[in-house]
Amino acid sequence: MPYSYIEIASFGGPEVLQLKQEKSLPEPGRGEVRVKVLAAGTGFTDTIIRDGDYPGVKEKPPFTPGYDWFGVVDKLGVGVQGLEPGQAVADMPVIGGYTQYLCADAARVIPCPQGLDPAQAVCMILPYTTAYQMLTRECQLQRGDRILVHAAAGAVGSALVELGRLLGLEVYGTASSGKHDLLRAFGAIPIDYRSEDFVARTLELSGGGVDAVFDTVGGKNWAHSYRCLRRGGKLVGFGSMQLSTGEESLPQLLWGFAKLLGLWKFIPDGKSSSFYNIQSSREKNNEAFNKDVHTLMQWLRDGKLHPVVDERVPLGQVADVHRRIASADIKGRVALICQGQDTPRGAVGE
Repeated sequence: MPYSYIEIASFGGPEVLQLKQEKSLPEPGRGEVRVKVLAAGTGFTDTIIRDGDYPGVKEKPPFTPGYDWFGVVDKLGVGVQGLEPGQAVADMPVIGGYTQYLCADAARVIPCPQGLDPAQAVCMILPYTTAYQMLTRECQLQRGDRILVHAAAGAVGSALVELGRLLGLEVYGTASSGKHDLLRAFGAIPIDYRSEDFVARTLELSGGGVDAVFDTVGGKNWAHSYRCLRRGGKLVGFGSMQLSTGEESLPQLLWGFAKLLGLWKFIPDGKSSSFYNIQSSREKNNEAFNKDVHTLMQWLRDGKLHPVVDERVPLGQVADVHRRIASADIKGRVALICQGQDTPRGAVGE
């Protein structure tokens, strides 16, 4: 049975994402399961990996990108116990998710509730787990605390906004004006970063400073975000979007890291700062990662969470999705629907 997948033949722009076909399904080895992938997540990190600029990926082309996926067990390898065909599962392999079928280490996949919408379920892995761990493991927040979320209409940003409100927090979010209705729908107070001074506006709204700021913009922005904190507040950096868009240079980002992880610790202002990376967090504590994903999947099943799925597109249209990501033209997340599409002609993998 043939199946389709996306391959990066060389690092570069969206055009390097090519739809390929294999003649037969992969066979799971000992301790592995074959998974029928129902949905793969897309995001800014995938575009950095495609460009060859992501430090967490050592793989060289050709390879299949795709940070996270959701699917069902299709076949068990020798020695696998505790899973069965048809079981809903998910994982965050960092690369490999843009495919209709894959083989995965049975010990790494995370069992999920049955009956979930695949496009919503795949949002629980990278975006929502990132948000949940930053809110609950990086920070010690209480109901009624105030937080500021940057890029609040994006995949992780909208997850922070929704989870923040679910946890009883008062949420302010920066976004362009066209995305403010989305933030209001989640109960957040929007700030237009293009026309407003977000520092002054945050201090005004919060009455002197917030308890936490979550900033994926980059080093230059971290300094402004730090000013938004009250005494005892914490800044969590978790990305560097402006480096990839060319709005920030590498020396500026490194100077930002120097302050975020070192220099600010010597200022006796009662504030703190850290940097969060979900990949390293999982490697340090896989049990906590699995527990948090499980919690979020249960909340999704129970109707407590409503992730923003901007669009559901076939696997073969991923290049267009990457172009939209680069132009910041997405609310929430676009999910790749990996099944139910034609396979390409004349594009059979070797």
